Amino acid sequence: MPRPLSRRKFLAASAAVTGAATLGFPNILRGQNLNSKMNIAVIACGGRGRASLDGVKGENVVALCDVNDRAVDAAKKEFPEAKTFKDFRKLYDTLKDSEFDAVTVATPEHTHAFATMPALKRKKHVYCEKPLTRDVHEARLITLAAKEAGVTTQMGTQIHAGTNYRRVVELIQAGAIGPVTEAHVWVSRAWGWQSEEDAKTNKDIVWTIDRPKGESPVPPYLDWDLWVGPAPMRPYHDVYFPGPKWYRWWDFGNGTMSDLGSHWNDLPWWALKLDAPTAIEAGGPPPHPEIAPASMYATYEYGQRGDMPPVKLTWYQGAMKPKIWTDGGIPQWANGVLFVGSEGRMLLSDYGKHVLLPEAKFTDFKRPAKTIPDSIGHHAEWIKACKNGKKSTCDFSYSGPLTEANHLGNVAYRAGRRLEWDTKNMKFTNAPEAERFLRREYRKGWEL
Repeated sequence: MPRPLSRRKFLAASAAVTGAATLGFPNILRGQNLNSKMNIAVIACGGRGRASLDGVKGENVVALCDVNDRAVDAAKKEFPEAKTFKDFRKLYDTLKDSEFDAVTVATPEHTHAFATMPALKRKKHVYCEKPLTRDVHEARLITLAAKEAGVTTQMGTQIHAGTNYRRVVELIQAGAIGPVTEAHVWVSRAWGWQSEEDAKTNKDIVWTIDRPKGESPVPPYLDWDLWVGPAPMRPYHDVYFPGPKWYRWWDFGNGTMSDLGSHWNDLPWWALKLDAPTAIEAGGPPPHPEIAPASMYATYEYGQRGDMPPVKLTWYQGAMKPKIWTDGGIPQWANGVLFVGSEGRMLLSDYGKHVLLPEAKFTDFKRPAKTIPDSIGHHAEWIKACKNGKKSTCDFSYSGPLTEANHLGNVAYRAGRRLEWDTKNMKFTNAPEAERFLRREYRKGWEL
């Protein structure tokens, strides 16, 4: 069984972080002219990696890395001077500190921590796509390492830069609907496994395959061994590659929760100033040993935060929806976030719209003054923060705990019971047997 992070090791790491908190930013960028360009190494160049590359192409792209030769070759045409690599471990072994200032990471999530940690140890700025890590243990390690490094970090939660999110956060924090004690988040996407019974009533959720028997030929442009990385080796098959097929498999991802949870749970996290949950309970079809569920729910309990009261946040995916939605008590938008306050409700959907309910009550409502500036762009915020020595909007001190919470929802689902969480010691006080889902063993040759 995977071993949980021991209390001794965690406290030692925390002490190291506390001692390092006064460290300044790396000399290479401290006081840098904001008009000068950073040297950036790009790890993963296709898919979301291409989006990261586009986000930083105004800087100096000095290195390109991908296990897919096609992705590297395409990027190389645009950045002919950049060094190229298949294995990001060799990238770190080869590049001197003077050759790069920052790294972007957009590999599949099961290698995020492995591509990010070496940069943090070398005090390089990091932009990493969501989810930050594959599991709770890795999220905690990366959060601590980022704090110790004292660099600028950003998780790729692009909607955090959206104007609509920022206006909703202002409304909630200004008390537009009174103190919030309940929040609900639902998404219609259903990537994963469902039971035969669910399949009868939810015909739009059809992906029910187990691990395939046999294998497909490995594409000549793909290094399959490097793609699998720290996960247990298995034969290549096109049910895993190209992405986002791999999201469904526990060895490589965590299904809809870790993917869309990074975006949709971000809003209540931000607006309600959430921290570590005290308890988590989840449900859905019986857990599959290899594949994340298509439909599930997870309820998180959070304690008092300053003057904000305790709150319950419930996540729903696939066929599951809040009762108020199924009863027709709110507009039945396919995806949404609902805040329930003492003076009303706030409903957001499709990233781009929100409404105060009941609408008649808020007809003459005067919005609070804008306190959160509109974004210059998610990557642009990170680049600017790197150059002026400040935190970005989704730095790892924020996105690390958010990632932990999302993963804890899946842990509770897989454990099949309510879990009471001691975040300081990373223990379930009522169910130590569930701690096996907090981390994994790594394939030989891979270490964090």
